Amino acid sequence: MSQDQWFHRRGTLARDGWQSKIDATLPGWEHTGLGVAELAAGDELALPESDEERIVVPLAGSFTVTHLTNGGTTETVLAGRPSVFAGPTDVLYLPCGTGGAISGTGRVAVATSPTTESRPARHVAAAEIPIELRGAGAASRQVHNFGTPDALDAARLIVCEVITPAGNWSSYPAHKHDQHVPGHESRLEEIYYFEAAPAVDHAEVDHEAAFGLFSTYSSPAGEIDINAMVRTGDVALVPYGYHGPAVAAPGYDLYYLNVMAGPDPERAWLITDDPAHTWVRDTWPAQPVDARLPYRND
Repeated sequence: MSQDQWFHRRGTLARDGWQSKIDATLPGWEHTGLGVAELAAGDELALPESDEERIVVPLAGSFTVTHLTNGGTTETVLAGRPSVFAGPTDVLYLPCGTGGAISGTGRVAVATSPTTESRPARHVAAAEIPIELRGAGAASRQVHNFGTPDALDAARLIVCEVITPAGNWSSYPAHKHDQHVPGHESRLEEIYYFEAAPAVDHAEVDHEAAFGLFSTYSSPAGEIDINAMVRTGDVALVPYGYHGPAVAAPGYDLYYLNVMAGPDPERAWLITDDPAHTWVRDTWPAQPVDARLPYRND
């Protein structure tokens, strides 16, 4: 398949009030979804009742989610954050069959996966979210594991976000999760939603020019080839194949939101490194974690 099918610039997937909307209407896509929207004061974004579970993630700004719970209406206020580089945010998990609406000011993401299995709705406070400093040296990055199996009871969704400081590499070594090998590898579609920003705020810096790089390449499960300069709002879809690295250009921090789900009976993130590069992990114990981490919203 061509890069055009699996990599999308900001706005090219816009519809129904969403700046980007990914779901099973895209050819070759089945298990995951994502909507990203910009809201101004007075705007409201509908979340119709459907057979899908959702995680509402404030990217920048604060939001109120009105939703039905146990036959009644509940309003959940998400305090949010100034930007994705300000540390973790609180999030809201909504089970399948739950309708509602989002209002507020800023940019919000809604991760989805089709399911008929119900789990309890849950507001996860920012202080509860596990912050993982993964890798070391120039491969140091910060992971917010708010929607992973250890942190959240969900039916299928696995969701996290990653901050990569300027000049560093993440999603590295390149890895895959496109075969069902019990205890070793799971089958998961994956969405990467990107944002980039200058690492130092200078008035003369063009924020729209901030960028990183992202690569995906083929595995025995399928042919794929993405080598792209990524900016805020861009989306990469990974149906199969080795993916990584995601590289933050010097001078610019890189963020991505990962949304995963798949057909396996177990909800698990199990990966296989590209065997040519897995040795790099053995070098990390001798290196310190990047001193710029963690980024926090203090």
